[in-house]
Amino acid sequence: MNENQGTPAIAVPSTSQLSKSGRKVRRRLLVSLLGSLAAIVLIAVAGAAWLGGKASAINSELTSVTGLIPSLKEEIASGNSDAATVTVESVRAHAATAKQAADDPLWTLASTLPGVGSNFSAVAEVARSADDVANLGLAPLVEVYGSLDWGTLLPSASGTDLEPLRAASPSISAAAHAVRLSADRLRQIDTTKLMPHVAEPLTRARDQLQDITGTLDAAANASSLAPGMLGAQSPRSYLLMIQNNAETRASGGIPGALAVLNFDEGRLTLGAQSSAADIGVMSPIVPTDPEQQQIYSQRVGKFMQDVNLTPDFPTAASTAQAMWERKTGQRVDGVISIDPVALSYILDATGPVKITHPELVKLASLGLPTELTGKNVVQTLLSDVYAKIEQPVLQDVYFAGVAQEIFAALSDGRGNAKGMIEGLTRGTGEGRVLVWSGLPSEQSVIAKYALSGSVAGPSVAPAQFGVYFNDGTGAKMDFYIKRTVQLIQECTSDDYSQITVRIASTNTAPSNAATSLPSYVTGGGAFGIAPGTVQTNVTAYGPVQANLAGAKQDGKVTSVSSHRHAGRPVGTTTVTLAPGESSTVDMKFNKIVQHTRPALRVTPTVQDIGDVLLETESATCDPVP
Repeated sequence: MNENQGTPAIAVPSTSQLSKSGRKVRRRLLVSLLGSLAAIVLIAVAGAAWLGGKASAINSELTSVTGLIPSLKEEIASGNSDAATVTVESVRAHAATAKQAADDPLWTLASTLPGVGSNFSAVAEVARSADDVANLGLAPLVEVYGSLDWGTLLPSASGTDLEPLRAASPSISAAAHAVRLSADRLRQIDTTKLMPHVAEPLTRARDQLQDITGTLDAAANASSLAPGMLGAQSPRSYLLMIQNNAETRASGGIPGALAVLNFDEGRLTLGAQSSAADIGVMSPIVPTDPEQQQIYSQRVGKFMQDVNLTPDFPTAASTAQAMWERKTGQRVDGVISIDPVALSYILDATGPVKITHPELVKLASLGLPTELTGKNVVQTLLSDVYAKIEQPVLQDVYFAGVAQEIFAALSDGRGNAKGMIEGLTRGTGEGRVLVWSGLPSEQSVIAKYALSGSVAGPSVAPAQFGVYFNDGTGAKMDFYIKRTVQLIQECTSDDYSQITVRIASTNTAPSNAATSLPSYVTGGGAFGIAPGTVQTNVTAYGPVQANLAGAKQDGKVTSVSSHRHAGRPVGTTTVTLAPGESSTVDMKFNKIVQHTRPALRVTPTVQDIGDVLLETESATCDPVP
């Protein structure tokens, strides 16, 4: 190499060359970025389409599940266990497909996305819950249902094999537990963070599942308690009180006929019979708690006829148990109460019951029916018996005899089990059938349900109101009183709620009731009330911690006795109505801390409960600043 040439020069591209090269690089980079972006977009579109398809599949499958539920209910109600089994399998298949779609990895990944991810996870939880309910709840329950012969489970004179029910109890309890867990998982989802089209169906599913949970828990408890209460382990005895709604008491009516029901391995027999009047006066009185004595007086513990002046059935029942033991020496295991309206539901299932007892046949010859049905038993026991039989002693004889004839039909296994269960269920829902057990372990379970007739405890809704009636006439005139009860929500300037309980009453007795009705029905003025006029002590309960703010009668401020019972505010006032008169009482409760939907219980009367309870009147209020 020539020394003069030196080190070879480094070639430097010209400006134009640099410009052309840079544009090529930028083009390649842009093309690459666009390609990458296109790929990302394609993946996103494909993912969205995939998620959209999954969402559509989940929605379709869960909609199919919902559509099958009415058919399943009908099949169970009609006793078609084979069809119910097929339907449950369809429910399981649809629920499994929905769950499989929600378990897809891409759906799971979408659940982690900020903002919208909670919607995907909520839908997945609903799908999983549906699958759990179908497999762990419905399937085993339908299997148990198909294995039970419901016609042989009701008590009868020949006895009942209670072993199938006892054997089914673990399966029912397990199903209830599985469904409860699913309900709890859905309840933990915060719907405020969800889109409306996800939140609304979730809320409906949660409410429906909560209802199912309550029903299953009740079935589990019933299958666990029933064998023992029906004498599976040892004989049981219960005092039966038939409440007479013609003379109201808070839980229904004055105890008329009394009888002992004996159960031994499902075998039902009728024991000693009596009447409330035969029990006599308790001296010393049977003690009750001071709160109830102050509201309802010591009469609750003095006379069997007045044990249910209090609406708290556990108090009334335990007092009746003590009175029966003092009078007869027999300590019964519990108390069952029923009224003539509930008896009519039973007669609808058993069919007509003929009057066969010679003494009853003789009394029936005075103009009473010789055959009792679901259609005539209420009119007969609460009105006609007083018009046709003048002597109160014979009225009680007839009342007790009719009860004996009806329960004889029950013990003979007459009628169909499905109708019987439906009738008793309806009576229980209306507060016409009440049960109390003297065994604390059993009563603690019964106390969870309206069947207990409790005014406090787990069976009472958070925003529970109650309206109860006690006759103040000393007569049988409540057959002629028609009532309605309504809750009226009002706006307030604070975070508390305020509700008025409106009680409207009308005396529909004929204008000449004083002379056209027997004095035993009108009272004959024996207690200072003019014949034909009806006096009623009206008692209203508000929710725990609320206050009674006052009362009005027919728009004018009226006096009201204010008390507390089990932490609940109680107001009592008196309404007096001559034939044809009407009156409306408004009792206002304020400082209500519960913000749940208010619930209402009333004394069961001769009227259909649906005619008494009116829809709650809700107010549209501006938000509290």
